[in-house]
Amino acid sequence: MGHQQTVSTTFTSAVGERIGASLALVDAELARRYPGDPGTRQPVHTVYVPADAFDAATVRSWGEDALAALDQHAPDAASFAAVLGIPDHLAGPVYDRVRAKLRREPVEDLRIDFEDGYGLRPDAEEDAAAARAAQLVARACAEGTAPPWTGIRMKCMEAAVRDRGVRTLDVFLTGLLEAGGLPEGLVLTLPKVTYPEQVAAMVHLAEEFEKARGLDGGRIRFEVQIETTQSILGADGRATVARLIEAGQGRVTSLHYGTFDYSAACGVSAAHQSADHPAADHAKAVMQVAAAGTGVRLCDGSTNVLPVGPRERVHAAWRLHHGLVRRALARAYYQGWDMHPGQLPTRYAAVYAFYREGLEEAAGRLAAYAGGGGGAVLDEPATARALSGYLLRGLDCGALDAEEVAALTGLDRAALDRLAGRTAPCQ
Repeated sequence: MGHQQTVSTTFTSAVGERIGASLALVDAELARRYPGDPGTRQPVHTVYVPADAFDAATVRSWGEDALAALDQHAPDAASFAAVLGIPDHLAGPVYDRVRAKLRREPVEDLRIDFEDGYGLRPDAEEDAAAARAAQLVARACAEGTAPPWTGIRMKCMEAAVRDRGVRTLDVFLTGLLEAGGLPEGLVLTLPKVTYPEQVAAMVHLAEEFEKARGLDGGRIRFEVQIETTQSILGADGRATVARLIEAGQGRVTSLHYGTFDYSAACGVSAAHQSADHPAADHAKAVMQVAAAGTGVRLCDGSTNVLPVGPRERVHAAWRLHHGLVRRALARAYYQGWDMHPGQLPTRYAAVYAFYREGLEEAAGRLAAYAGGGGGAVLDEPATARALSGYLLRGLDCGALDAEEVAALTGLDRAALDRLAGRTAPCQ
């Protein structure tokens, strides 16, 4: 005891030094390309509102309309759970949290749409709409009423609408700066990307704006929308998504799947265009692998079946939306689009039930791993990262409370962050 055992070796220290030197570039490349999770909260959804329909009351009215839909079509926990198939023991907690969320923060991520939801308008009209959007966003941020994330979806980089998209981006960003600065939660969406060069062009616009306005380099970041077949498989037969991320030079924050444009591009008939179509699954699987480890998040698409009309139709639409959200969560797509206030109850119900139903098992496994004790499952560090990431996402969205997670795991937020490999504190 207390004596170090002497062992025999063959390699000299020079061998290790040569190996290290030969892999130095690879080490640097891995660190650059795969920095890991950014350590920030990810919204559970993105709400798209046409620019001409957006006003100062949009977020509040979405929450009020969602609550009204619940009051009319599922006025209590039991009726809501019966529609969606939520287990009895989760019905009350989920329903109460959904209603509280709709009152407190109905929209987590708002995108003011100047693309398909807005269409082609005279230049003067779109200029005015972009300037107005900037004023309303700046005012909401100053008053503390803006969602955590807000921004615009501009028109794409295709030749027919490129100039208009660039001008709208310029008007919006300039308006924000002149109204007080770019908000922390600013998000910009670049749609219908087909070639990496279009992402590079967006990077150039960001760089030029930063230089002209004296902003820190890298301040402006953006999302890439995957809506074309070329964004998945290029004309040369090579997978494209990783090249889109690389072309973003660290500015791409997320990849958004566009259900209907992508489905149509694949020739899927309208009746079968859905987020769970095999063509959609293939595209999102490619996105998932390309983004893994890069810090770029994934966002699923939407359903265009809206919960409107008589109760039977609303309930059917709710079940469809709830099922699609649940399916996406199981496949690690933790964000998706919502297109109507009536989809908010089922968005939050699916998200909250997903995290609450797995709380005790995930917490128990993580507690056993952190304590070094045995358990029913022999978890490895990678699984511990997944378990802690699951609990952190549940905390971020309001499905779980910090006190109950700490009581079940014996771990505080900082410990969960470390186990999850998060490189920065959650915001």
